[in-house]
Amino acid sequence: MNWFDVPSVPGILSPAQCRQTAESIAAAQESSGVIPWSENGHADPWDHVECAMALTAAGLIKPARHAFDWCRHQQRADGTWPIQLRAGVIEDANSDSNFCAYIAVGVWHHVLITADRAFAAAMWPTVSAAMDFVLDLQLEGGEICWARGPSGPVAEALVTGCASVFHSIRCALALANYLGRPQPEWEVALGRLGHAITAHPWAFTDKPHHSMDWYYPILGGALRGPAAIARIAERWGDFVVDGLGVRCVDDRPWVTGAETCELVMTLDAVGGRRAALRQFAAMQHLR
Repeated sequence: MNWFDVPSVPGILSPAQCRQTAESIAAAQESSGVIPWSENGHADPWDHVECAMALTAAGLIKPARHAFDWCRHQQRADGTWPIQLRAGVIEDANSDSNFCAYIAVGVWHHVLITADRAFAAAMWPTVSAAMDFVLDLQLEGGEICWARGPSGPVAEALVTGCASVFHSIRCALALANYLGRPQPEWEVALGRLGHAITAHPWAFTDKPHHSMDWYYPILGGALRGPAAIARIAERWGDFVVDGLGVRCVDDRPWVTGAETCELVMTLDAVGGRRAALRQFAAMQHLR
């Protein structure tokens, strides 16, 4: 896809609607480049990068670059960003491994769309430093601690966070190969993490009520094939509300756009395109 080809899904989402959504994100961007959850709301590094990806996909390259510049300039010396900020003020100074790793996904996504090698090279030190921080939190079993605070790593691993980190490492490796900077240590860490996600469920804090823990091992790429299909089928009835979308939590009545769209990508990744389109159409009532 060229950056000027605004995405659309015939009969569900038009290019104009996609662009309109992206423009609403750009309108919330602060002068520093950070993109909060809402106007005057708080920001976190993961959602900030996700918003930058939306801007890129819709062809809003200038605000997307502004967002990535914020990442580059605000990264701390240890490769991290604080968990939460508001209007430039840090509200939670701790470091979340998933939040920090996600910069690799955003940068690689931007490079794939724009083919801008200079941008890739400029962002490489930021991505590399973030990966070094994240992989330093990997435990003996391959799982990765979800956070680090003043007293050190939090010795707890989360399925969703680790599955997202798995995807981030893959993107960091793709960027490294693109720039001719192979990282064999990252490859080993990726294999260990993938094994933990697919074979050692006891290594992670159990959060069975959350839909993200259900589909993220597939969305992040650690789980594929028959095992992925079986995992989707196992809890479909717990989370999917016909005609409306996906519950964030299985014992709560509301459906959420983010979880539904992530399930859409999950289904598409394992060949379930028809089911993915049905869910994507179902969630449009939330626009």
